[in-house]
Amino acid sequence: MSDILHRLPEFLGNHLVLAMLFAGVLVALIGNEFSRLFRGYRELTPAALTQLINREGPLLVDLSPAADFEKAHIPGARSVQMSQFDPENRDLAPVKDRPVAVYCRAGTISAQAAAKLVKAGFKQVFWLGGGLAAWREANLPVAKGR
Repeated sequence: MSDILHRLPEFLGNHLVLAMLFAGVLVALIGNEFSRLFRGYRELTPAALTQLINREGPLLVDLSPAADFEKAHIPGARSVQMSQFDPENRDLAPVKDRPVAVYCRAGTISAQAAAKLVKAGFKQVFWLGGGLAAWREANLPVAKGR
């Protein structure tokens, strides 16, 4: 082990670009993990969302376009268009202390909605990582229609 430590400065000197790339990737990974820890909402897998639904009965919000919602959505979910999504809405205000889980088709738009909910003061915010696509891939049930 000490031989490796003695030769490390020589390696770094000979491979400066490689060492700088490694340091950059390491800083990016650490920064990403810190931001994930302090963002205020939790990412759930389809299995974890199923457990949350069974244990706590969260408000499920589907942010997919209306046509996609009618084709397939998680049973019990409410359809809300992202353009109309407002955490300060009078319908959402009474459920600030209740768990709220958001999802969309692929999980990208719903992450933004989760951040808005946290900013508005919601205490228990969850986000389905991978969205409805992950839910379907896990062979979990979907509902059709409104």
